[in-house]
Amino acid sequence: MAQTLSQADIQARFAETKRLIAEKWGWFLALGIALIIIGLAAIAFPLVSTIAAKVVLGWLFLIGGVVLVIHAFSAQGWGGVLWNLLIGILYLVAGGYLAFFPLTGLLTLAIVLSILFLVEGVFESIMAFRVRPHEGWGFLLLSGIAAIVVGLIIAAGLPGTALWALGLLVGINLLFSGWSYVFLALAGRKAHTAMGAPATA
Repeated sequence: MAQTLSQADIQARFAETKRLIAEKWGWFLALGIALIIIGLAAIAFPLVSTIAAKVVLGWLFLIGGVVLVIHAFSAQGWGGVLWNLLIGILYLVAGGYLAFFPLTGLLTLAIVLSILFLVEGVFESIMAFRVRPHEGWGFLLLSGIAAIVVGLIIAAGLPGTALWALGLLVGINLLFSGWSYVFLALAGRKAHTAMGAPATA
């Protein structure tokens, strides 16, 4: 009985995902095109894109650190205030180092991006199997595999890959992600038309 309910739940989720892609195919297409353009720019200027990614990551750490410090001072009755404050300060220091010293710490960025790509690849692969057999799921799976490969290449080539390869590999990964969303959008447009609705975003 539990297995039947589980199967029915999976079918319901698949139908909902397919309906969402069909209805919002225009947004998927726009996202895919944007990722392709950004990916091409990253490939054309690999060092610049490496530094840009480092600065953006630094600012994200800075914002997270500020939030943690504010939370520590606003929740003083909580037993973990000191640890929260220390973690916030650590985030601030790491974020400041990454954001304000863009030509240093590229090795650290390489390690972080390697982990990021590996995690992203796993999640994209899982998402691909969740939308299967929706048309275009294979491209999403290919994007996930590509992200995992990129992560492994960065990790295997350290420290030599830190300077130039990061921007190049980021661009390649963005291209794969962009095309996967474009193909999903086109499949969604076809399904949207087949349902008898006007083929608009």
